[in-house]
Amino acid sequence: MKFTERAIVFPCADENLLGIITSPSGEAARKGVLIIVGGPQYRAGSHRQFVLLSRTLAEAGYPAMRFDYRGMGDSTGEIRNFEHIHADIAAAINAFMASCPQLQQIVLWGLCDAASASLLYWDATQDHRVTGMVMLNPWVRTEAGLAKAHLKHHYGQRLLQADFWRKLLTGNLAWGRSLKGFLASIRAARQTNALSSDDQALPFQKRMARGLERFRGSVLLILSGNDFTAREFAEALKTDRAWQASLQRSHATFVAIDDADHTFSSTAWRNCVATAVTDWLQREDSGKCSEKPREPALAGSLPSCLGGLLAHRSGAKAGLER
Repeated sequence: MKFTERAIVFPCADENLLGIITSPSGEAARKGVLIIVGGPQYRAGSHRQFVLLSRTLAEAGYPAMRFDYRGMGDSTGEIRNFEHIHADIAAAINAFMASCPQLQQIVLWGLCDAASASLLYWDATQDHRVTGMVMLNPWVRTEAGLAKAHLKHHYGQRLLQADFWRKLLTGNLAWGRSLKGFLASIRAARQTNALSSDDQALPFQKRMARGLERFRGSVLLILSGNDFTAREFAEALKTDRAWQASLQRSHATFVAIDDADHTFSSTAWRNCVATAVTDWLQREDSGKCSEKPREPALAGSLPSCLGGLLAHRSGAKAGLER
């Protein structure tokens, strides 16, 4: 076995949090990956993705830690959402670095609202220990954003499906329900979010965009080709002025994995993610971040890849191959 695993318990605001550290058996890098849990789940992750990812990272020489924040899994305390786990992330970084004294840098890794939590944490704390972020399908959900994604990717594709026209010609199409949903999406897509000058009232999406713009470390963005959350994020990057400012930075690498669902539920998709992350870390450490990563499906700078994701069609070849 090329790695070791051990459980630790560490404090956070008078509560006890449980973490699992996976370390290389040999020489370990000075950079570690802290895996933040998203949604109502615990440290193993959906399809045991966090377990498997931690072991892959450790085998590549990078210590990894996954943990349950307050109210989840085996950690004590009241449950809280992704906007209110700054203290949990800070406590986990403290415990990780104390347990692995060689660590000098931390990369935050998160899927869905855990990716959002990573940016929100840095925006709030500007923690100098955080030098990189890996974000998968970041959560930027608004009613208007979801409606735009439905209009473009659901209703637009529906018109190209033979089943739609078959139902139309045979009289089996539920016109009332379909029209009602279509009109509701149009109304919602026209809505705009009012912005407040009060930082505490600023929508979390705007704080995320601000954090990405100001962050001076490197970022790896991994988006699924078959996921509304990923498409909403891509639309926000393409159309929202706050996110547009973040695109001016060249510190972000974009990878899209064709046909992958939101949680990368297949072995092939999970392997694509693990390979993309380890390759990115190794390029960072070797000082070759400007090189183009191995092609998963779409890879490179954000502006050059957004169109490919938004124009994604099912049936494309999935994934990185080892």
